[in-house]
Amino acid sequence: QEQLVESGGGLVQAGDSLRLSCAASERTFSMDAMGWFRQAPGKAREFVASYSRSLDIASYGDTVKARFTISRDSTKNTLYLQMNNLRPEDASVYYCAAGTDSDSLRIGGARYWGQGTQVTVSS
Repeated sequence: QEQLVESGGGLVQAGDSLRLSCAASERTFSMDAMGWFRQAPGKAREFVASYSRSLDIASYGDTVKARFTISRDSTKNTLYLQMNNLRPEDASVYYCAAGTDSDSLRIGGARYWGQGTQVTVSS
């Protein structure tokens, strides 16, 4: 069974940093595109970041550029999201996703989704 399990969420203050992890099955981790999305209550799901293994390219949403960094550790089948200088508006449930290509993934066309991890940012 393909699986994505997020961890690392929590409560932080504005300006703090946090690193999210997404542990994947070997098959899921081998998919070309993996990424992160977020969704706050009452709001639409928002693209945060993605990585294309075949192109070796990372992409970011406009609201997180220069603050967030996506990375992966192939020895652990784990995807990461380093979040720096967090703002109250970054508070959301963050979801890990995997898909066949980054273009589809960025618009929400993921094949697999994790259950999410909550990030809360106090001002």
